[in-house]
Amino acid sequence: MTDVPPAGDLPLLLLAAAAQVTDAVQAGVAAAGFPDVRPTHGFAFVRMAPDGATVGELAEHLGVTKQAASQLVDELVTKGYVERNPHPRDARARLITLTDRGWACTRAADAALGELTENWSETLGAGDLDQVRDALARVVAPGRVRPSW
Repeated sequence: MTDVPPAGDLPLLLLAAAAQVTDAVQAGVAAAGFPDVRPTHGFAFVRMAPDGATVGELAEHLGVTKQAASQLVDELVTKGYVERNPHPRDARARLITLTDRGWACTRAADAALGELTENWSETLGAGDLDQVRDALARVVAPGRVRPSW
């Protein structure tokens, strides 16, 4: 019989898995030519895709102040990943959307996630990986994914 870690290890294993996902995406986007992207940028990209978001919506999604979200947008505009556009329904707001560079970075992140998933599938087997995914889907509430810092 194999040694099974105690149930108390589960939260730590989930956090380690999340860190592995973040590290894989970070390495993948850097290797694809986007070394200036941080994990927080990726969480913002998720909210902006596919139709854009206001600074207020980004702030809520990221769990930060509007000022912090605005500074993040300034940084991403300067780096060429996003642009500010007139909002189609609110003249007071600006819609922040991904540029071609932002979309290319997003595709690189998706490719890195695909490679990580494939590696996990090779290690666990497709059936076991499906079971892990299905079990997590039963206990984890679907919703936005954002940094916890």
